[in-house]
Amino acid sequence: MDRLSHISAWLPLLLAPVAGGFLVRTFIIMHDCSHGSFVPSRKLSDAIGFVTGVLTLTPFGQWRRDHALHHASSGDLARRGHGDVDTMTVREYLAASPRRRLQYRLVRNPFALLLVGPFHLMINQRRRPRSLATKDKQVKRVWQTNLGIALGAALVGWLVGVHFLVYVYLPSYLIAASAGVWLFYVQHQFEDTYWEDHSNWSYAEAAIRGSSYLKLPKVLQWFTGSIGLHHVHHLSTRVPNYNLQRAHDRNPIFHAVPTLSLWDGLCAVRLKLWDEDRGRLVTFAEARRSTPSCSRRWPTATTSSSPTR
Repeated sequence: MDRLSHISAWLPLLLAPVAGGFLVRTFIIMHDCSHGSFVPSRKLSDAIGFVTGVLTLTPFGQWRRDHALHHASSGDLARRGHGDVDTMTVREYLAASPRRRLQYRLVRNPFALLLVGPFHLMINQRRRPRSLATKDKQVKRVWQTNLGIALGAALVGWLVGVHFLVYVYLPSYLIAASAGVWLFYVQHQFEDTYWEDHSNWSYAEAAIRGSSYLKLPKVLQWFTGSIGLHHVHHLSTRVPNYNLQRAHDRNPIFHAVPTLSLWDGLCAVRLKLWDEDRGRLVTFAEARRSTPSCSRRWPTATTSSSPTR
């Protein structure tokens, strides 16, 4: 890609999807290190996690805590907001203000998710406010990662040239981040997924019923570190990516889990709201049809202008 950039600024884009695929796989290695499943040594796992976090612009220490909260609350309606896509129920949406509805539509718009989302990750992860997922220790890890990114960029700029970051790394990162956002979406956002009130929520049910088995072509499965076998991962985070397929094949409990094809995953971005009455994710149009009074309560102007309708 670097050599091609000297011929034309556009030629490196031909190989950017491949480089982006390697960045996705690098992120999955970081992901496994956050669970302590990639290598037995905790110190080595932390070191690999930090380096792969720098390469993917992800603060490993902070992301690890946020991701742990995601695993502990996935599918729990009372504990939404950690490492997942913003999801409202039909009733919540209808009761929300017009401004909140518009914000929600923008966030769930596939163009915003896949095109704006990568820039949001690249910028937003440079400074994280204190929260349940970000304590003083995690804030320190964020700035350590920022320092690592700055030193790495300076080293690359000195050895190869700043053009490398612009023509080689940036397009590869954006492709990888878009793919990552989509993967995070389809892992829990499919029609028959699992959402329950906290009193009825079950960790095992959320893992088996609320995490998809995304069947990808073998080359894509390799680039994504088999993360499509998300049901196995959520039931047992100690299974590393290179053993997920084997764990699925050898355990009958996994053979009846929700299975999505690549096309199913692409179509899933149409789903927007959790319908508590029907127990499934629905589109905005389906939610309107299921609510008799929605003709009076639905924001007509926003609906007609939204590209995600």
